Amino acid sequence: MKTILSFIAICFLTLAVNAQEFKFESELINYGKITQGSEGKRVFEFTNVGDAPLIIKDIKSTCGCTVPSKPEKPIMPGEKGQIEVSYDTKRLGGFSKAITIYSNAKQERKMLKIKGYITKGGDANGKS
Repeated sequence: MKTILSFIAICFLTLAVNAQEFKFESELINYGKITQGSEGKRVFEFTNVGDAPLIIKDIKSTCGCTVPSKPEKPIMPGEKGQIEVSYDTKRLGGFSKAITIYSNAKQERKMLKIKGYITKGGDANGKS
């Protein structure tokens, strides 16, 4: 029995030592107040602070108006990576959306957020 418990303890320690982990510069992108139809692409930057390659398996958004794209290659320990997010800026008003990242990190699911407010653009003379 002691042998089995010792083996299980060693397995858990090995998993804890060889862990991938995100460290995001920010987990929220605030677009602020932007004009309808303006550029909706933003970037979440992160670093793999673990000691093994970090693989992003999938990224899901809460709606079709938010389109994330993931790195295709593993992020090596100490390397930086980016997750691009495009929001459809044709929709007027406030927005708050979540993006969920699925990876091989210690925390398998990680949630990031975007928010902002889209105002109606003016005409060619700058009038609203």
